[in-house]
Amino acid sequence: MTDETIQMAAFLSASIGFDRRLIRFLAVRVFSFQNYDIIRGFVLDVSLSLDIPTLLVSNYLIISSPSEAHSKSIGMPVNTPFKILFMGTSDFAVPALKALHKAGYPICLVVTQPDRPAGRGLALKASPVKQTAVELGLNVFQPEKIKFPESVEMLKSHQPDVTVVAAYGQILPLAVLQIPKIANLNIHGSILPKYRGAAPIHYAVMAGETETGVTIMYMGEKMDDGDMLLVKKTPIGPDESTGDVHDRLAILGAEGIVEALALLAENKAPRIPQDHSQATFSPSIKKEKCRVLWSKSAHEVANQIRGLAPWPVAETQWGEISLRLYSAKALEGTVSTNPGEVVSISKEGVEVAAGKGKVLLKEIQPPGKKRMGAYEFTLGHPNFKVGERLS
Repeated sequence: MTDETIQMAAFLSASIGFDRRLIRFLAVRVFSFQNYDIIRGFVLDVSLSLDIPTLLVSNYLIISSPSEAHSKSIGMPVNTPFKILFMGTSDFAVPALKALHKAGYPICLVVTQPDRPAGRGLALKASPVKQTAVELGLNVFQPEKIKFPESVEMLKSHQPDVTVVAAYGQILPLAVLQIPKIANLNIHGSILPKYRGAAPIHYAVMAGETETGVTIMYMGEKMDDGDMLLVKKTPIGPDESTGDVHDRLAILGAEGIVEALALLAENKAPRIPQDHSQATFSPSIKKEKCRVLWSKSAHEVANQIRGLAPWPVAETQWGEISLRLYSAKALEGTVSTNPGEVVSISKEGVEVAAGKGKVLLKEIQPPGKKRMGAYEFTLGHPNFKVGERLS
C-alpha cells in the first residue's frame, strides 16, 4: 500500500459525508497506479473506514476510470471483450445469453438452477438457460444454494470481469457480488423504480399499464434498488397478456445488455440513481392472487386475467368446477344482475357481469381438458347457460 493510497483513504474517511462525486474524483487518481492490487487495497481501506459496502466503492472506482487505463490496470488488453459470468434460469434469460454469445463475449460460466421434476412423470428437466448453454457448448454450474462457500469459490475461480444476471431465481449474497472485477449487471423486466421484485411483468399488466420496459441496473445487496445504466421501453397493448409482453421484454433485455456492456467498455456507462420514493413492488404471485373477484370493475377483472396468462392463470368457480381463464375483454355498459352472473353467450364468448361493466370471457380451460374458446366450452356443457353464477 503506497503513502498516496493511504492519504486518499484517510482524506475520504475524514469527510463529513459520503459523496459519490468525491469517489469518482479519487478513482481517476487511483488508476494512475496501473495496478489492480493497489486499487483493491484502496477500496478495502475506504470501505472499512466509512462502513461503505466494498462493492459500491469498487464499482465507482472501476467505472469512473479511463477505459484504457482500466484495461491495463486489470491486466486486460485494450478492446478485449469482458469475460462474462452469466446467471439465469427461465426463458426470459435465454435471448440475453444467446445475444452475448453471438456478440463474441467470452462466457466463462453459466450458472442456473438445478434440474427440477416436471410433467406428469416428474422426470428431471433442465432449465431453459441450461438447455441453451449446452447447445452453445458453454460450461454450466447448478448449485442448490449460491450462498454456500463452495459455490462462491467456484465462481471466484473463473475470475469474471462482469456478472450478468437475468431471472436467476436466487438472491445473490455480498460474497458473490464482490467477485467480478468490474460490475454486476441485472436485466430487470420493468421501468424501475416501479415493480421491483420477482413478478414485474405480471403486475404491470394487471395494473393496466400502457407502457413498460427493461432496466439494465447495477446490482447491490438490496432488491432491485441499484443505480440504472439504461432503460428500453415498449408499449403494452390493451389485449396483450403477460406472455406477450414477457417475450418482447426478453428480446429488449438481450439488446439492452449488449448495449450496456459496450457503454461500459467505452467508459460511457452512466449511473442513474433510482427515486426510491416512487418504488413499487411485485412479489411472487400466490394462489389467492389468481382467484377472480367479480365485484371488481370489468377493466380490473380483464387486466387480472390477461396479467396472469399464460401462467399462473386466473381462476373462477362454477359450482364445484374450477375454470381457468386465459383471455378476456372488458365491455362498457351497465348491468342489473349480480357480479359473477352470466348475462350472455355467443360465438364471441361468454359475457359475465362485473362490479362495473361486463367481462367477455374468450378462452377457458376446464379441469383435465385443453384450453378452448369460451363458446366451445358452453357447447360441451349445456348446463352452463345465462343466469349461471361464477364465484
